Amino acid sequence: MKKLKIFTRIIIAMCALAMIPSNFVSVWQIQLEAPQYPEGMKMEIWSHKIAGDIDKINNLNHYIGMSQIKEENFPEFKIMPWMIWGFVLIGLFTAIVGRRFMLWIFTSVLVASGAWGIYDFWHWEYEYGHNLNPHAAIKLPGMSYQPPLFGWKQLLNFLAGSFPDVGGWLIIAPAVIVVALLMYEMIRKK
Repeated sequence: MKKLKIFTRIIIAMCALAMIPSNFVSVWQIQLEAPQYPEGMKMEIWSHKIAGDIDKINNLNHYIGMSQIKEENFPEFKIMPWMIWGFVLIGLFTAIVGRRFMLWIFTSVLVASGAWGIYDFWHWEYEYGHNLNPHAAIKLPGMSYQPPLFGWKQLLNFLAGSFPDVGGWLIIAPAVIVVALLMYEMIRKK
C-alpha cells in the first residue's frame, strides 16, 4: 500500500481541523431584499439550528401560502453536527495512517456528503416554494417561490440570495483541497 507524502498528511490534518469551527458558526445564509425592507432580512442556517429574521420571513410567507420555517421540520439538524465531527475524525485518521486508500475514503465521504447536502437543500427549497397553501391571501397562477440554490433570484418584489456563510466555506475549502491532494497523489503515483 502506498504511503502519502508527509506534506500531504500535514495538509489533510489541517483541512480536517479547519472544519471544526463550522459547528459553531452559520453554514449557509439566505438574504431577502425589498423596497419595503431597506434593512433586508437574513436567515442563517447553522449545522444545528436556524437563526436570523425567521419570524419576519414566516409572517411574510404566510401571505403567499408558504409553510412556516421551524427547526423541528429539519431532521438534518440532528445529524449535521455529527457528520462534521465525522469528517474531522476521518481526516485525522487519514493523516495519521498515511495511506492512499484512506485518502480515497476521506475524499469519497466528503464528495458524497456534499452531493447529498446540495440535493437535500435543493429539495427543501423546492418543496418550500412549490407546495403552497391554496387558501393563501396572495395567489399568482403558475408562480412558485423557490429560493435560489446559489446566487440571486427575483421573487415578486423580493430579491433572494443564497450563499455559503463562514461555516460553509470552512467545509467547502478544505474539501476542495482534499480532492486536489488526492489528484496530486494520483499524479505522483505515475
